[in-house]
Amino acid sequence: MDSARIVVVGCGYVGLTTGACLARLGHDVTCGDVDGEKISRLRRGEVDLREPGLGELLAEGVAAGRLRFTEDSAQPVTGAEFVFLCLPTPRGVEGEADLSAVDSVVGDIRALLPPGAVVVAKSTVPVGTARRLARSLAREDVAVVSNPEFLREGRAVEDFLHPDRIVVGADDQRAAERVAGLYASVQARAELVDSVSAEVVKYASNGYLATKLSYVNDLAELCEHTGADVEAVTEGMKRDHRVAPSFLSAGPGWGGSCLPKDTAALLHTAASHGVEMPLLRAAIRANGHHQARVADKVVECCGGDVSGARVGLLGLTFKAHTGDLRDSPALAVARLLAERGAQLRGYDPACAERVAVEGVRCVADPRLAAENADVLVLLTDWPEFAELDWEQVAAVIRTPVLVDARNQVDPREVARAGFAWRGTGRSLR
Repeated sequence: MDSARIVVVGCGYVGLTTGACLARLGHDVTCGDVDGEKISRLRRGEVDLREPGLGELLAEGVAAGRLRFTEDSAQPVTGAEFVFLCLPTPRGVEGEADLSAVDSVVGDIRALLPPGAVVVAKSTVPVGTARRLARSLAREDVAVVSNPEFLREGRAVEDFLHPDRIVVGADDQRAAERVAGLYASVQARAELVDSVSAEVVKYASNGYLATKLSYVNDLAELCEHTGADVEAVTEGMKRDHRVAPSFLSAGPGWGGSCLPKDTAALLHTAASHGVEMPLLRAAIRANGHHQARVADKVVECCGGDVSGARVGLLGLTFKAHTGDLRDSPALAVARLLAERGAQLRGYDPACAERVAVEGVRCVADPRLAAENADVLVLLTDWPEFAELDWEQVAAVIRTPVLVDARNQVDPREVARAGFAWRGTGRSLR
């Protein structure tokens, strides 16, 4: 496909990655956002997101004249062939996705869209949204297409340019083919389906991944009580071609900006159609259980009471290689400990000392988190934690005990430094 004129509405995580990558694919892209300060920073080449390769792509697109930024998303729409909606859809009070931002933008651009334009829902939206937006636009000459994103934080650029699949959903086959054509230079199969199926694919994928993670943590708990090693178990599982090797790491539960929100939205959609989905409900309950199990281990290591105890936290973000604290399992564990009276100090490579985390004093060095601590808890799988000088850490900690919720460090190495190590899915015998 030749270069297309594209407007991306929303310069958040999905929008900025989408805009920069579409420009890399040769398209003419204008990214708009109502946050004027953000637009000013982007024009200066400043990227707030911790995402490998994104800053370079942005600079490349701007230098080539294929990427620009504006505070006025509406005006560029008048000349656009495609308008990508990359807007926040946060979780509502009952688990439903809040589409107020999407609806507002659609109302703003309805009369400005040129004939033949295609509106592309890139954000994760409830099932049936594409058809509802088409009714809201009331423009027979404008198509609405669902093109869900499957971007992992910390690997978003890689996932966009080298995806497993591209899902395009529309009731208008020609519109679906046009959107798929935007990705013509990407080496991935384009799955053309109806819009409702495309919307379900996104939720179904995240619901499955959440269930898989809860299952692995269930196995880890079983391993602790039977004498098995969860890492040996999962390695054996990975050898089976029917079991995909990803999302088989035990830990302190799952979180982030997608899985909690999307599982809640999927349950809300199911309930609205009289479908129970008991397996997904159990996976969500299990997740809370496993977060509480980590907190319980810390309490046990403090003699059964953490009131007044000093607890050091290694890792605050929901996973490594991102600065995202949203629905972080590390913070869920921290809240449980704070409720029991623990004094918390935390370090995370992506969080500056000035970052405000309720109940946690953020520090600039892992040794400061460990200083005079009664127990140290590793909660996020940052590679640098595996490389810590544990003898230096042992020199400043009050009680050399490490609860390794991610099995991130070599227990023999920390044992040589004098630590008692307690992992996840390792034998209690």
